[in-house]
Amino acid sequence: MAVFLRSLLFFSVVVWAILYGLQLQYGAAVIHPLAYSIFGFFALLTAITYWITLRLVRASPDNFMAAYFSSIVLRLLLSIGMVMIYLYKGGAHEGRGTWTFLGCFFILYFLYAGFEVWSILSNLRPFSKPGENPK
Repeated sequence: MAVFLRSLLFFSVVVWAILYGLQLQYGAAVIHPLAYSIFGFFALLTAITYWITLRLVRASPDNFMAAYFSSIVLRLLLSIGMVMIYLYKGGAHEGRGTWTFLGCFFILYFLYAGFEVWSILSNLRPFSKPGENPK
């Protein structure tokens, strides 16, 4: 658990530094004013989905796939909800601001989803049970 959280913290610091550098260089033309809120949302969401997956796997180690896919569904539903709230609150009337919001949102969504997949794949153990010879 500590390795994942350390990796998540390092990854989040790198993503924040890139966001900050782009904001300093290009301003609101590239980075939406809510970019840091989106960033915090995905960093927190990744930590929460990892915690949920960890708890479910500790309860029943054979249900890793169900736990992981349920965390993916949770991430997807909460992300769709965030976009819908933004659009409902008048985000669709911002013109180009909507495109910068959606661009920032999807880039951060795929960065954090990719990080989660990478961290899980790098920590996977063989799926064979003890005493079985994988073919």
